[in-house]
This record gives sequence, structure tokens and C-alpha cells, in this order.
Amino acid sequence: MLGNQSSVPPTFLMVGIPGLEDKGTWLAIPFCAMYAAAILGNLIIILVIVKVPSLHKPMYLFLSMLAVSELGVTLSTLPTVVNVFIFDAREIGRDACFAQMFFIHCFSLMDSGVLWAMAFDRFVAIYSPLQYVTILTSSRIAIIGLGITVRSVIIMAPLPVLLRRLPFCGANLLAHPYCLHPNLIRLPCADVTVNNRYGLFLVLSTFGLDSLIILFSYVMIVKTVLGMASKEGRLKALNTCVSHIWAVVVFFVPMIGVSMAHRFGKHASPLLHSLMANVYLLVPPVLNPVIYSIKTKEIRRALHKFLS
Repeated sequence: MLGNQSSVPPTFLMVGIPGLEDKGTWLAIPFCAMYAAAILGNLIIILVIVKVPSLHKPMYLFLSMLAVSELGVTLSTLPTVVNVFIFDAREIGRDACFAQMFFIHCFSLMDSGVLWAMAFDRFVAIYSPLQYVTILTSSRIAIIGLGITVRSVIIMAPLPVLLRRLPFCGANLLAHPYCLHPNLIRLPCADVTVNNRYGLFLVLSTFGLDSLIILFSYVMIVKTVLGMASKEGRLKALNTCVSHIWAVVVFFVPMIGVSMAHRFGKHASPLLHSLMANVYLLVPPVLNPVIYSIKTKEIRRALHKFLS
């Protein structure tokens, strides 16, 4: 039963895609195809980097971290997507919903953190190529990865705690086949000022700060490249950044779109919110393995060697 009682934890009803509830079986086909592509693509990237010694370099170690975080996002949403579109099981308990929300957003924060680490990696490689390997040693890369993980867990931990203290009295309908904080924060029948302020702090201190670091890194990269005497050297240096630039665009543009839709699109169609969230969570894990496989020669060679 939906709703909230003082002694009974609330349950939530996942709508899937608003207006297309009766098309669950047909919607399962493209969703399953995208999930299969995301899981298989990122697993292959991770296995290739682990198995091929020539890829045990800072750039590719960071790429393996990106693949792990995107695999985490994909696997976090997969169970409820399967339940909604294949088994038509739309109810989810409060604790399960909050746990899913925690893992989805936690891995998304890790995604953002790895992207700024990759931007820093590109800056070091271009600004100081001779000291590149000595600056970004394996131990330092491990510390950066651990720091990104710890940051994500610590800063996300208060969100489910803050939500648990709120009463949920309405229909508790979720606009997605998974639990997201911007959607959940609209449902309580109580003051959510603290939750909104912490959510804003979280976004600014993670996604906002990470995007500024990425921007600053590329300002320094452009400044360094413009100081190179050789045109061929400038093009070669910039070409090493193309895959990362695409990864940044694929991650941040849908994320900004989702944030804008939830903050300013209160009267927009629920279908818009659903589509934006699906693009944000599914497109980067699907596209990034493809981008790096196409644009990075070493990855292409290693993939060919690994698969043959």
C-alpha cells in the first residue's frame, strides 16, 4: 500500500516513462540493448587495460576508473529498470529506494571526479611530458582514485539520512524507473529546506568545483600548446585531449539538462523529466567506451590484440 504511516515505512511507485506505462515490453528492448552495450563496453575497457601491460599508464589507469564508475551507475539502476519494464513490478520500499539513490549519485560523483583527474592528467602530459610518469606514479594515481571514492561516499552519506526524517504522505509516484534525489525531494509533506540547501551545496562542491578544475586545466593546456613552436606538435598535443573533451561533454551536458529541468521545468511534461534522466544515466556509459575505442589508437590496438 502506498503512503506513509508513523509505524510503516512508505513505499514508492516507479512510473517508468510517463504516458507509456502500457508499452513496457516494447520499451524493454531498447533499454536492455543500451544496458548490455554499457556493461559489455565498460567491462571490455577495464579488462583490456588490466591485461595489456602497455596500457598501464596514467591516462589509461584513469580511463579504467571512469569505466568502473560508469559500470557502477549502470548496475545501480539496472534492477529496478528490469523490474519495471519486464516484470511490471513498480513498487519499491523506502530503504531500497534510498540505497539505490545513494549508489546512483555516489557513482555519478565518482564519474565527475575521475573526469577532473583525467583533465589534470592531460595537463601534466602536455605541460611536463618528461616528468609525466614520475609525477603521476601508480601510487599517486591510487591515492587520487581513493580520494575521489571517499569524497563521493562522505558527501553523499547525509542525503538518505536527511530523507529518512521526512514524512511521505502522498501517492509517492516516481517519474523514473529508479530513485533520484531531485525526484524524491518533491514528495515529502514537510519542509525540505535543509534537504534543498544540502543538495545545492553537494552540487556546487562536487560537480561545480570539478567543472571549474576541468575548465582551468584546459585553459592551462591551451596556453601551453600555444607556446609550442611546432604546428605539428600543437596538433598532436591537442589530439590527445579529444576523447576526454567528448567524455566531459557527454557527461556534463545531460547533467546540466536534468538539473535545469528539475529546477525550472516544474510545469514541463513528466515525459521530458524522464527522458532527460535516462539520457543522463545511460548515454555516458554507452558512448564513452565507443569514444575512447575510436579516438585512441592505443586502445584500438589493444582491443584488436585482446579480442583476437
